[in-house]
Amino acid sequence: MNIYSYPISSADGRIGDLSEFAGKVLLIVNTASKCSYSRQFLALQQLYDKYRGQGLEILAFPCDQFNHKEPGGNAEIAEYCKNEFHITFPMFDKIEVAGPSIHPLFRHLTEEAAFRGYDLETEEGQWMDHFVRENHPTLYQGNGIKWNFTKFLIRRNGEVSGRYETTIEPMRMETQIKELLKQL
Repeated sequence: MNIYSYPISSADGRIGDLSEFAGKVLLIVNTASKCSYSRQFLALQQLYDKYRGQGLEILAFPCDQFNHKEPGGNAEIAEYCKNEFHITFPMFDKIEVAGPSIHPLFRHLTEEAAFRGYDLETEEGQWMDHFVRENHPTLYQGNGIKWNFTKFLIRRNGEVSGRYETTIEPMRMETQIKELLKQL
């Protein structure tokens, strides 16, 4: 199954698949609006504003699996993100991105892009590594999503280009995004 075949539901209840984004560079993110990493919404929106006209789409998939940082319903989440962070990129149904009920899209993404650990060269990466290992050791095992704001960069042909863990700020991905946008 290619990435464009996976079923998705938008936050407003529209059911479809990712085929409407075929030919675009995608940044797929599991989000949580009450998480301390929700500050990344601002940088994600900046990237979207800057590169949407060149073919970038950012797709946000809310998830409440990590310390219950996304407790609301779809409409409440979308409204909060629009008002608080001025989000204009697509938001989808709240889903599970880990465990036995993982959404098929995120199963595919984690199979295609292995977890390579956190950036231990940074304090934040060291902190996150310690936090997940100590408090959620089963999450740390394998290639599954470890926390909110794991980001997957997708080439125009639907192939996974890279995986960026929670502590990687979106603007650190700008060079890779620009490179993928140049490719046809």
